[in-house]
Amino acid sequence: MRQVDTLMHKGLSDKVFPGAVLLISREDTILFIKAYGYANIFTKCPMAEDTIFDLASLTKPLATTLAIMNLVEGNKLDLEQRLGSVLPKFKKTEKEQIKIKHLLSHTSGLPDYRPYYKELAKLPMGSRKDASMDLIAREPLIYQIGKKELYSDLGFMILRRVVEHISGKQLGRFVDEAVYKPLAHDAGRGLFFADTDSRLRPERYAATEFCAWRNILLEGVVHDENAYVMGGVDGHAGLFGTTGCIYSLLSALLSAYYGFSSIHVFKKELLKIFFKRQDNTEKALGFDTPSLHNASCGDFFSKKSVGHLGFTGTSFWMDLERAVIVILLTNRIHPSRDNTKIKAFRPEIHNAIMKSLCKRSQVYPPLAAP
Repeated sequence: MRQVDTLMHKGLSDKVFPGAVLLISREDTILFIKAYGYANIFTKCPMAEDTIFDLASLTKPLATTLAIMNLVEGNKLDLEQRLGSVLPKFKKTEKEQIKIKHLLSHTSGLPDYRPYYKELAKLPMGSRKDASMDLIAREPLIYQIGKKELYSDLGFMILRRVVEHISGKQLGRFVDEAVYKPLAHDAGRGLFFADTDSRLRPERYAATEFCAWRNILLEGVVHDENAYVMGGVDGHAGLFGTTGCIYSLLSALLSAYYGFSSIHVFKKELLKIFFKRQDNTEKALGFDTPSLHNASCGDFFSKKSVGHLGFTGTSFWMDLERAVIVILLTNRIHPSRDNTKIKAFRPEIHNAIMKSLCKRSQVYPPLAAP
């Protein structure tokens, strides 16, 4: 892994990120984990393996999607179910025919992003959930339902409300109780939503951006403005966690996918459905798959891989054929989101990792994926 380590140090010197933690595993064995650089460039707090990151859009697959998966597993929700039959607010709107699977695969026709926080911040906290759904309900679709892929935060904001409407619990509490704790105890201790109403945990956080809107340097506070005005909890962003806790969760999912798990939170048949690339998209259900061109996971991950990126500089990729997991958490937007060098760095580091794994085993022997 010498080349990988050298490349990570080059990422620091080239100012791709101030700090990072990289974890590599294969077949349920951690082969490499190391922290680099600074968690906060102003205090010179060093990055550590247990530094807690704002995971940004990793919230989508690692919290919201798993919550939806749990509801489907329990026959409380169906992927073919239409939005109008789940949330009354969307009845008699053009969105009532959107299916749950359309929201998960970003084919709902909804726009990608809207700065709703500017309006919601003016309202009392207790009325913001309903107000946010009112705003989305009035938002015109920009594509025909199911016909085009467009990555959308709005779809996962809706899915948060679906989870809470059916479960009767706040998203963070539900996914913690129903998924994290039974599936991977370590994840239950270290994956959480940084609710703005709760006291900041006395742990080491990776700083993110200096936010001009809030006039503070963000550290232990969600970066995404739309999630922030919702109290730090939403379906598209708000999850915090460490590299190790993400690994515990992904390892447990991979074990269940292969049918090795003795903890029956998810059946492998359901995981196969959620991990499968959807027709006419580069998405699985709640997860990304390798892009056909310029994939962030590089050139060597198999087509049977799932992963996701987060705006703050976070990512994970899991090769289902080779049982390889790579988690790269960085604070690339510290202190400014204008730093976009990570786009070129991600495929480079993933290629170096897979080449290193190839040298270890001489070939890439695929496992017998189910």
